[in-house]
Amino acid sequence: DQESEDDLSASRTSLERQSPHRGNTTVHVCWHRNTSVSMVDFSIAVENQLSGNLLRKFKNSNGWQKLWVVFTNFCMFFYKSHQDNHPLASLPLLGYSLTLPSESENIHKDYVFKLHFKSHVYYFRAESEYTFER
Repeated sequence: DQESEDDLSASRTSLERQSPHRGNTTVHVCWHRNTSVSMVDFSIAVENQLSGNLLRKFKNSNGWQKLWVVFTNFCMFFYKSHQDNHPLASLPLLGYSLTLPSESENIHKDYVFKLHFKSHVYYFRAESEYTFER
């Protein structure tokens, strides 16, 4: 039906204008990672948002970088501080697993968690048990 196709086209155009980073949209990430999201999960995701400081481990060093992180719509957005208007980077989390680092990974700090998808591995450290649990 032509009217439905026109509505869909208008909606898509409107959404594309709102989101300059289309590579990180839920639809794009689902397609690229061959996964899907239920309506229940999507509804919960848009109602929940977390933000706060996390430390990110540099890949081949012992250093940690403190970042302001916003978790919303299945994605983590990284900022230098809570006052920044634009993120430094973003990480779409669909398909990622959340675990604790193993002993063999030699990360001897409290409140560390690991996000991994295929060969992509990220380590984050919270500054308190409360933040870690959230």
